[in-house]
Amino acid sequence: MPDKKYAAVLALVDRDKKITVDEALNLVGKTGFAKFDESVDIAVRLGVNPKHADQMVRGACVMPSGTGKVTRVLVFAKGDKEKEARDAGADFVGAEDLAEKIKTGWFEFDKAIATPDMMGLVGKLGKLLGTRGLMPNPKVGTVTMDVGRAVRESKAGKVEFRVDKNGIIHTTIGRRSFTPQQLKDNFLAVCETLIKLKPSTVKGTYIKSVTMSTTMGPGIRVEPSDVEVALKASK
Repeated sequence: MPDKKYAAVLALVDRDKKITVDEALNLVGKTGFAKFDESVDIAVRLGVNPKHADQMVRGACVMPSGTGKVTRVLVFAKGDKEKEARDAGADFVGAEDLAEKIKTGWFEFDKAIATPDMMGLVGKLGKLLGTRGLMPNPKVGTVTMDVGRAVRESKAGKVEFRVDKNGIIHTTIGRRSFTPQQLKDNFLAVCETLIKLKPSTVKGTYIKSVTMSTTMGPGIRVEPSDVEVALKASK
């Protein structure tokens, strides 16, 4: 890491201070220094215990401003659903033919969607798809009969997230080239989804901490209580 460049952007951030959502969104774009268009990521620590099955937070969110990257979508479907997927813009559509390609080590796609009747076939690819986070799952809307909608949402910037063993959600809310408002729209969409997914068994503070950063930049601490303030103000 270029020490001088990192030191320069680090000087912009008070690591001991939590700032408002708007302040963080206006600052984060200034803390990137790589030659590529870095992603803007968030880490949200939740007041959950992932060891308990009823506190495993997992979901998906369509980013209002997109993700800033092209998503290659693969769909396991046949008949009318195959045509529906193609018409919606899927990059690859098929069944046994795609399964055979994947078995040879082909993974030139970013999202996999399947109709329920295809899961017998897809299930056999569990080890291959699961380790790469590509296994279709009804909880995030990638096992569905509404393949057209699923494809369009994926192309528009739908992201999936799952709490890790430390109770943290990691996801991307855009790119450094996004405007603060575009990042804000995406950030609030994620937070609103997380709040809707709050397990009924969780007591006390749910959103415990929020950190925002570019791919190479330092973490910016956000005041968790301001998330709710920002959500209310956006309504």
